[in-house]
Amino acid sequence: MATPLPDAALEQLFTQARSLHRFTDQPVSDAVIESLYELLKWGPTAFNGQPARYVFVRGADAKARLAPTLSGSNRDKTLAAPVTVIVAYDREFHERLPELFPAFDARGVFAKAPELIEPSARTSATLQAGYLILAARALGLDAGPMTGFDADAVDQAFFADKRLHSLLLVNLGYGVREGAAPRGPRLAFDEVAHIV
Repeated sequence: MATPLPDAALEQLFTQARSLHRFTDQPVSDAVIESLYELLKWGPTAFNGQPARYVFVRGADAKARLAPTLSGSNRDKTLAAPVTVIVAYDREFHERLPELFPAFDARGVFAKAPELIEPSARTSATLQAGYLILAARALGLDAGPMTGFDADAVDQAFFADKRLHSLLLVNLGYGVREGAAPRGPRLAFDEVAHIV
């Protein structure tokens, strides 16, 4: 049986962590990016389908392609971030299910009901985006997730084959907390949950 994490780990992952939008100029290395994926890939998804795909935008040319897709308020902070991750989902993720979920013919579920492909891909890829944020925090990075971008324009700029569709962007780096707005309040347990 697993044991609870120490308070310091819980603070780093949850209670003291926050979305940040300014970062130091310290680069995020390839090794850290690869370690981040090696952590996030273990998070559960429906049928172990793993529909999320990731583009780690770091180079000047790639940032220049991303810039026109961003809303005005997100452009400067994204271009200044050491790395921006495009989290997308694969519209054909179910084709890999015989390999990823061999215990059951999950591919057959989607073959019989193709209308389930997109919502399932979106839901599991959203979970995977959450795992990405937690993995980043676990490795000492800060994250600034956002949806203020033109997903179709990102798809045109980065996904030529139309198989992938952009879900959200996550700026990553070593955050600057000075001058950040106060953290927003959170709802209390009895406002959002009950035990039956």
